Amino acid sequence: MSRPLIVIPARMGSSRLPGKALAPIAGRPMILHVLEKALAAAIGPVAVATDSDEIARVVSAAGGRVALTRGDHACGSDRIGEALPTLDPEGAHDVIVNLQGDQPDIDPDALTAALTPLADPSVDIATLAAPAAAGERDDPNVVKLIGAEIAPRRMRALYFTRAPTPHGEGPDYHHIGVYAFRRAALARFVALPPSPLELRERLEQLRALEAGMRIDAMILDKAARGVDTSADLQRLRAAQDKDERSRR
Repeated sequence: MSRPLIVIPARMGSSRLPGKALAPIAGRPMILHVLEKALAAAIGPVAVATDSDEIARVVSAAGGRVALTRGDHACGSDRIGEALPTLDPEGAHDVIVNLQGDQPDIDPDALTAALTPLADPSVDIATLAAPAAAGERDDPNVVKLIGAEIAPRRMRALYFTRAPTPHGEGPDYHHIGVYAFRRAALARFVALPPSPLELRERLEQLRALEAGMRIDAMILDKAARGVDTSADLQRLRAAQDKDERSRR
């Protein structure tokens, strides 16, 4: 397996929090925090794929690599699919990591962990999850992974949902917005139309499951929650301010 290529899809037109990629956190746009975490992982080169000239200028000014795409993609992985021939025209990278642009709190080591399931040739896509925190089960902004444990800290994904499932007693798992695609799996994914369950749940990974692709997840101790709403953004800003005060 070659060194992976990390691509961060980012757009200005988020339905729940428009312009969030450039929302300031600790004095810097969110997209730069995500870019910094991706670079810190040191698993391969990093780029941003965006439909926004404004995001592209911010990333370029910070020394980041960027590819401009159309604005009509159904999901971030589709955006990456368009950008990939520009970012890697020679096909040097056979693993493409989609690190969603609303994950400024991701632990860089988590990106290394996300690659682990791809050692199994039957896995098409690898991702991450963690035990859900109190109150997250009923939060539709928290995506839940339903899976079968196949090894310690590893699950085979059966479904992803915003609903509070499965029924009954047992652990719930908070899905984390990272996907490590085999290059061939990404090519297959972007060639498919958005699937019915993908459109219903607004979860791109369901397109892969509906097409019979295998997704395995590594289970981390704790989820770094993404920024989906203004409340998420305020929570993250407060945490950053607290960390900054503790360092003084």
